[in-house]
Amino acid sequence: MVQAARRSLPFSDEEMNSLHVILKELGYLPVALVQASTFCYQLSSTVGEVFYPYTFTQYLCLFKSHRSDLMKRALALSYLAQGRWSEAEKLQIDIFEQRRRILGAEHPDTMRAAAYLAEIYNHEGRWTEAEKLNLEVLQQRRRILGVEHPETIRAAANLASTYHCQGRWAECERLEVEVLEQRKRILGMENPDTITAAVTLAATYRDQGRWTESEELGLEVCEQQKRILGLEHPDTLTASANLASTYRNQGRWTETEKLEVDVLEQRTRILGVDHPDTITAAANLASTYYCQGRWNECEKLEVEVVERRKRIQGTEHPHTITAVANLAATYHSQGLWTHCEKLELEVLEQFRRILGIEHPDTIRAAANLASTYYSQGRWTESERLEVEVLEQRRRVLGMEHPETILAGANLASTYHEQGRWTESEKLDLEVLEQRRRILGIEHPDTIAAAANLAATYHEQGRWVESENLDLEVLELSKRILGTEHPDTIAAAVNLALTYGAQGRWTESENLFVQVLEQRKRILGMEHPDTILTAANLATTYHSQGRWNESEKLLLDVLEQRRRILGVEHPDTIFAAAEMASIYCSQGRWSESEMLF
Repeated sequence: MVQAARRSLPFSDEEMNSLHVILKELGYLPVALVQASTFCYQLSSTVGEVFYPYTFTQYLCLFKSHRSDLMKRALALSYLAQGRWSEAEKLQIDIFEQRRRILGAEHPDTMRAAAYLAEIYNHEGRWTEAEKLNLEVLQQRRRILGVEHPETIRAAANLASTYHCQGRWAECERLEVEVLEQRKRILGMENPDTITAAVTLAATYRDQGRWTESEELGLEVCEQQKRILGLEHPDTLTASANLASTYRNQGRWTETEKLEVDVLEQRTRILGVDHPDTITAAANLASTYYCQGRWNECEKLEVEVVERRKRIQGTEHPHTITAVANLAATYHSQGLWTHCEKLELEVLEQFRRILGIEHPDTIRAAANLASTYYSQGRWTESERLEVEVLEQRRRVLGMEHPETILAGANLASTYHEQGRWTESEKLDLEVLEQRRRILGIEHPDTIAAAANLAATYHEQGRWVESENLDLEVLELSKRILGTEHPDTIAAAVNLALTYGAQGRWTESENLFVQVLEQRKRILGMEHPDTILTAANLATTYHSQGRWNESEKLLLDVLEQRRRILGVEHPDTIFAAAEMASIYCSQGRWSESEMLF
């Protein structure tokens, strides 16, 4: 309890007596004990360097008068930890209504109950209800407690969190900057709440693609936590994990992996292999392996994560279902469609039953299944789901939410693959316009939208428009992300393909040679993107009649894909067909025939 309340020994005799009474009254119920300590910590405050604790004696007085209410809150917290949102919500509504009826709408405990209910709505993806409650709490606290009271600042942080979930970056950032500045001034630079404010602001920068600002704050937080809490404190490890996430988004795999391996090893040693934070660390490292195309290592970790989450948190906990979805994505990337589809159908059915059909996670699960249909060329099934996802996101999240815009981009890709250029182009243009207006022309998602539109122009043979956009994307990517970021390298590939389609072999070849060298050095010889680049270069040689160079490269590609992806993977089959084409071009009919 002392640790949960972040208090220091020794206590006064009165405090110790109160603690013993609480222990006796609660019957040593663990959840309620942690709730008592957390409650005391949350109501404590620090002004300057002076700590004003909410004592266990004060809690005991409150407990005796509101025993039923506090026990309900403890149970609601337990449900929240288990991802049982509906049960948590029902209890929290009871608590909120009781407090409003007995204590009044403006009593601090009533406002606190409203804030907890808003938090549950956030988990359920019910942003409008969460925002309404958070706004009410913030306005009441500003009027009653003043703008610089710790509870008022916490209310502003909660509202910012809801804006973050809705992708309303400008409103979120404005509040988070305000919260951070207030906490620095009132609580001091090294107060835990100040550091938390810096962490949330860094996450907002990261989600906007503002890597430099996110990294600067992340490094600052890491250094503070190491100095104040020590290298092995859970909050220090979380700061390292957050910084690793920023590196991952920049494609800085080596730095990401180093941090994540360190976090996983420390959490395993300090917290144990089955602690939720340790499992999360394993999931993060698996994600980094996934980004590098290291499927075996990724799959091994994800299977472990799924098994542990099922055993510890249960098969229907949202974190368990998300772990299954991650494993399905790894199967997807390996072309293991049967395994992938089976898991994604299971995930979608669970989310629909547990969270409801319009929860953001349910809609995301439908989008993932649509992507699997897309990758198999099952356009009708993919399109049906993508249209449904787009309509739901427009209705639930709004027209300009990042995930709504992403759904439009995905549907455009499906139209693209079906050769429905007019529909694809219309959506691509809409997505690009929205991202330019909302995120700015230099946001990574905006650049990706321009690349998609260029690809649509490419497929229609509109080379000038395609080339202009490809060049713009490449220049922006080099300047903003750096020359070796995966998205920059992908932009160079797209431009090379446009040059190749126009028969401009020298320009195409130069770019492919450069990309192949980069990918070998950054991703490794056996990463799928490295192999794909070799295949593209081989095709360029083939188109120029340079049979020997083309054959040498393509034989390597075919051997690697057979060994890594298996003989039945679509990419392996495509490589075999391209190899057969090279043999045919040289009149080597028997060798060509043997490949089929």
